[in-house]
Amino acid sequence: MTAIRPYLFLAVALLPGVLSGQTVQPHTHNRAIEFPDVPGYYTLVCDFHQHSVFSDGSVWPDIRVQEAVRDHVDAISLTEHLELQPHQADLPHPDRNRAFQIAEQLGRAHELIVVNGSEITRDMPLGHHNAIFIEDANKLLLEDHMDVFREANRQGAFVFWNHPNWIGQRRDALAEVQEVHQSLISEGLVHGIEVVNDVTYSDAAFQIAIDHGLTVMATSDIHGLIDWQFGVADGGHRPVTLVLAEERSAPAIREALFAGRTVGWFNNTLIGLEQHLVP
Repeated sequence: MTAIRPYLFLAVALLPGVLSGQTVQPHTHNRAIEFPDVPGYYTLVCDFHQHSVFSDGSVWPDIRVQEAVRDHVDAISLTEHLELQPHQADLPHPDRNRAFQIAEQLGRAHELIVVNGSEITRDMPLGHHNAIFIEDANKLLLEDHMDVFREANRQGAFVFWNHPNWIGQRRDALAEVQEVHQSLISEGLVHGIEVVNDVTYSDAAFQIAIDHGLTVMATSDIHGLIDWQFGVADGGHRPVTLVLAEERSAPAIREALFAGRTVGWFNNTLIGLEQHLVP
């Protein structure tokens, strides 16, 4: 790892000529998130941590699809909380796959890739994790947390550690590997970590990714509206994970995530390993 610089900062949204010699317009003129493909791979824009009213979000799943289409996002996942269901009295739903089913059907018309996912929502020291590319969220409703992670992996899920620096769970806002995380990583049950969540970047989380060979993830974790949360009208943008995939498909994205071919984009800054940033 000594040959890898921790990260590179590249201002890309407002400076002309930084992407393959092309002028990039401010988001006030064009909100589309577009990056050039790199040799051998498609550069796919992904946001794999979002919520709707089917857990603690504020909108119906169709809004998440509409936002993704406007932002030129290639793939999303509505990762509803498994254990947290604050709207259940108003929106009872026995099938925890329902948000995915609605979004996936609506996304087809726009060629938006929607993958099934859930947020494993536990108290500290474990915290929250997303399991995406799952087959059935209902089968993750298990009491023992190790059983949940093993079932997710049995389904072929890519699992990543959410907001390890979240002040709601750590008052010091410092991402730190606890014994439970080490066990999950050692057993191969967790494969990535959010270095960016919502409006927060964590140096410590990025160092954990480097030290433990975890895939770098950046997500919006949106609960309200993308436009309001990230100031799109003023040139802002949601954080996204740029996935370097062999083709534009869900299986190719999954393969790239497991291979660690990702770059985070946050506040016009690219975050990732040097071999993925330089191209």
